[in-house]
Amino acid sequence: MSNRRDVVIVGGGHNGLVAATYLALAGKRVTVLERLDHVGGAAISAQAFEGVDARLSRYSYLVSLLPASIIRDLGLDITLARRRYSSYTPEPGTDRGLLIDNESADQPAGWKDFYAGTGRLARALFPTVTEPLLTRSEARRAVGDDVLWNSLIEQPVGSTIQRTFDSDLVRGVVLTDALIGTFAPNIDETFAGNKCFVYHVIGGGTGDWDVPVGGMGAVTGELARAARLAGAEIVTGADVTAITPSGEVTYRFHDDERVLAAEWVLATVAPEVLASLLPEALEGRAPGTSARVEGAQVKVNLLVSRLPRLRDTTVDPAAAFGGTFHINETWSQLSTAYSVASGGGIPDPLPCEIYCHSLTDPTILSPELQASGAQTLTVFGLHTPDRLVTAENNDALRAELQAAAVASLDSVLAEPIEDLLLTDAAGSPTIETKTTLDLERALGLPGGNIFHAPLSWPFAEDDAPLDTPARRWGVATEHPRILLCGAGAQRGGGVSGLGGHNAAMSVLESD
Repeated sequence: MSNRRDVVIVGGGHNGLVAATYLALAGKRVTVLERLDHVGGAAISAQAFEGVDARLSRYSYLVSLLPASIIRDLGLDITLARRRYSSYTPEPGTDRGLLIDNESADQPAGWKDFYAGTGRLARALFPTVTEPLLTRSEARRAVGDDVLWNSLIEQPVGSTIQRTFDSDLVRGVVLTDALIGTFAPNIDETFAGNKCFVYHVIGGGTGDWDVPVGGMGAVTGELARAARLAGAEIVTGADVTAITPSGEVTYRFHDDERVLAAEWVLATVAPEVLASLLPEALEGRAPGTSARVEGAQVKVNLLVSRLPRLRDTTVDPAAAFGGTFHINETWSQLSTAYSVASGGGIPDPLPCEIYCHSLTDPTILSPELQASGAQTLTVFGLHTPDRLVTAENNDALRAELQAAAVASLDSVLAEPIEDLLLTDAAGSPTIETKTTLDLERALGLPGGNIFHAPLSWPFAEDDAPLDTPARRWGVATEHPRILLCGAGAQRGGGVSGLGGHNAAMSVLESD
């Protein structure tokens, strides 16, 4: 077989599979090289607990930014289920909480107007993410509301939230969209929080976050099927060790070292990882990338015998867990947590968000588990930056973070969550915790950063060079034949396929 390809894609995550399908459908000879023995990257389903027939969306778990146009273009059979409830947040020190029901007009003061504004932003910006980049001025004109633009783009979003809402609890609920995976203070003068917030509220043109039916593995499984059907070659167990600017890709496959040559190399790996594969890094010279990026979350997966009872007896647990369950995420608690973590400590209480996939989509559980009332819970802990973790303390810190997440959850429950855990084949409780270092080791995410790199705006600055297809699509690197194709591309974060789509469009426009 010839070692020449039109395109070699490094990494078989969802973005790589999206790019492979588009390019193979366009007649390109495409090979995807995936280090692991399966495709999907962070967007997989896994049997996390031995002997327990539950397939958890182990790392990524909700979908908002995957455009319907990509699903249509690639002929994907994917079902995304909408959740009735947006969120539930217990009020600290009381036995009551705030339930946001999407079907109810009863909302906190200022809520309706604020999210009407994010809706306008979403309808203006989301359709542009599958097109060449707008400039900042063009994006502002597309939004057509200078007050809205200034409040969410030109000013720290925390300042806007603080000015809009009086309640400490409501401010915190709104702010969390600026902090998921981003380590930033409530009022962030660097605008990292703004960028995170924008991506969380524009998805689909509505900001809704949906549950993938069948689990996240159903999404990437369908993408892999489409890529193979289109004619793309997918090689698993292929560990890429070097990339040259001329398009040669060296990889280890079993005990062999192999080389493919390509017109284009699309890298789904983080920019920092890509830099380590280029000649300047391999020759011991500085790779020329920015400072190391940092994740800021802990992930805890649980399988429980039933939903826990709440301290708040006025809310059905099925409603509370039916959306995003916010715990210890008031404005003041988030501010304190950031300060504690900045000083090297674990926040107490730990701000957490909980998602119950199985309430919306029970198909990820066996019929027996469904009948028993079992449920999955995914806990996403904020303000636990990678700087807290070392190779030496990782095991101990993982245990500490798991205990902190459990304690945070217990603080709003009427019964201990650990009493509801099932046991696996070895008799161990069905709970697993992933630190940022665990994510780096398992998925190749530098610093456990779920975005691969600092987030960028979904538009270019007015003075940005947009003179090549790669720059117009936000996928350029220092080397013209090597393109970013993953979350590190501009507009590439989340389970969106945008990095893959836009890299593929850049190749096709260039040809």
